[in-house]
Amino acid sequence: MNDKQHTIKAPVTVSGIGLHTGVVATMTFCPAPVNHGYKFQRIDLPGQPLVDADVDNVVDLSRGTTIEQNGARVNTVEHTLAALVGLQIDNVLIQLSGPEPPIMDGSSYEFIKPLQEIGLEEQNALRNYFEIPDEIRYQDNPRGVEIAALPLDNYRLTVMVDYNSPVLGSQHASLTEMSQFATEIASSRTFCFLHELEALYKQNLIKGGDLSNAIVVVDRVVSEDELSELAEMLGKPKVAVKKEGILNNVDLRHKNEPARHKLLDLIGDLALVGRPLKGQILAARPGHAANVAFAKRIKKKMLEVDSSPVPHYDPARVPVMDINQISAILPHRYPFLLIDKIIHLDATTVTGVKNVTMNEPFFPGHFPGNPVMPGVLQIEAMAQTGGILVLNTVPDPENYWTYFLGIDTCRFRRMVKPGDTIIFKCQLLAPIKRGIAKMSGKAFVNGKVVMEAEMSASIVKKS
Repeated sequence: MNDKQHTIKAPVTVSGIGLHTGVVATMTFCPAPVNHGYKFQRIDLPGQPLVDADVDNVVDLSRGTTIEQNGARVNTVEHTLAALVGLQIDNVLIQLSGPEPPIMDGSSYEFIKPLQEIGLEEQNALRNYFEIPDEIRYQDNPRGVEIAALPLDNYRLTVMVDYNSPVLGSQHASLTEMSQFATEIASSRTFCFLHELEALYKQNLIKGGDLSNAIVVVDRVVSEDELSELAEMLGKPKVAVKKEGILNNVDLRHKNEPARHKLLDLIGDLALVGRPLKGQILAARPGHAANVAFAKRIKKKMLEVDSSPVPHYDPARVPVMDINQISAILPHRYPFLLIDKIIHLDATTVTGVKNVTMNEPFFPGHFPGNPVMPGVLQIEAMAQTGGILVLNTVPDPENYWTYFLGIDTCRFRRMVKPGDTIIFKCQLLAPIKRGIAKMSGKAFVNGKVVMEAEMSASIVKKS
């Protein structure tokens, strides 16, 4: 799985009819900045409102997942989101000229193909994974639905479906590596049973449904009169039933295509938690209602974990900036370059790491026999971390200096000694104006605050 965030290199557009609304729409995937996530934009509505792809925005689950925000609604988002997750794309603005993404062929493949052709662009920020910390479970006993998430340093999904159908029987589908999504899962099409088709039609759904973009499973004997009525409902001159029970002689792309499509839907619905996931997902008889209910449980756990103020640091992960990249931005050099790596950087927040060793040049004098890192150097290291954040706001940071203007409410909570790893987190308190930045900072060792302060600095162009 990718360590860095990705967007796409350029806009890419697809067009087609919506499955349930029957409205023809154009959908354009646009590059987006770090930590943007997935957002839809209804460009056909006044003000072109944005709709975050967030589980809290789900308003309807009638045979698909519908989200709404700012007075704008987007229907059937799961196939679109599954394509983005499957390609490990993190940041995209999805501009839509109608109420629903095009159904295309009923799968995610016709989104995958143009996105792959336009290409991905790596961004200078780590992916903000949510790693499942312990078992999360959802059950709907009347429907026989059970979904569980278990800790795993990867993202794997297994789905089992059983419709008591002589045509489909019991099916399983698994995805062990997200890199396999494009070839193994993306082409699996949406499906329904014949007995559901008329009901969906009467509910004013599947207006854009067609035998070319959905599999209809026939699990009972159908008379010629019923086939004629179906042909009229679907706008076809004639429909027929294949011997294995698939309407209109549609060939399945996989023996377990329905199970694979359920896995595709699950990936798309779980994208609504708002962050890439690491965990093992096991799902029996999932559907959109269960998927969304489960996504809400994951998000609840995610918010509980995120409420901890201590930044997570995994030394095995590739940093956003290593020491060479830091040196290219900051003018400091030995013995005053005090930051070893940057592990998080966005528009308002930065996190840096300082590994304190006995070989630091200040330990022979502070204090011999009882080495303690001077508080003033802790402040300096925090300021250098904040300097990376401020310099990240200009396109040519090498042409700027940052200078201290003030330090407020500084407190030293614990001593820092050789062998400690300090995690510095700085956050802007307000937007930078006239080159002046004010930020709050905290330093952590072993999950405990060792120092905190508010700092002001100016950014000045080199003359």
